[in-house]
Amino acid sequence: MKTLAERLKEARSDKGLSQTALAKLVGIGQATVASIENGRNRGSTYITKIARVLDVSPEWLADGIGDKSASKLDNNVRPITTPGRQIPIIDYVQAGMWREITDPFPPGAAFEYIISFSELSDNAFALRIRGDSMSPEFVEGDVIVVDPAVVPRPGSFVVAKNGGEEATFKKYRSRGVDQHGDDIFELVPLNDDYPTLRSDETHCFVIGTAVEVRKQLR
Repeated sequence: MKTLAERLKEARSDKGLSQTALAKLVGIGQATVASIENGRNRGSTYITKIARVLDVSPEWLADGIGDKSASKLDNNVRPITTPGRQIPIIDYVQAGMWREITDPFPPGAAFEYIISFSELSDNAFALRIRGDSMSPEFVEGDVIVVDPAVVPRPGSFVVAKNGGEEATFKKYRSRGVDQHGDDIFELVPLNDDYPTLRSDETHCFVIGTAVEVRKQLR
């Protein structure tokens, strides 16, 4: 069986890409590609992204298992060839601080990241759902990607702050404007066991709009 280094060189050659070109498409350094191809690096963090760019199966590239071509998957899916971007998974206290800091999530500020292929603003972040206030649609462990630059619409899911130290994740429901022209909205849990908050009764504001959710198959 061929090694990972040999499989990567083969797939890259099939695409007619140099190490530098592949690295640019994946969003990593050329040295990382070189280290995988010379056998010094297993490349575990990047295998899925590299496989998508090269249109090969991640299982084949990583371990030589199954078909080489990703195009042999069911015809209702296709590989993603757009370079992804690291989005920090932060905690609810960090999310609640979003308006108080200029550069909320500089590189290295988070302990965990996910890769997103969506078009997002520079300040996008991710949160891991906790509790059951948004069940059954969102359950504990799901990860949402939040973009502070996206203005919520009625029915959007948002991360908001309700006066405490931490942020909260709820459904956004518009309720018009007050006498000063400020928006009135509700933060609605999907689980009826939890209360709905109104912005004209409780000081709260929207931090960002959820634009993506990652669920584990259960």
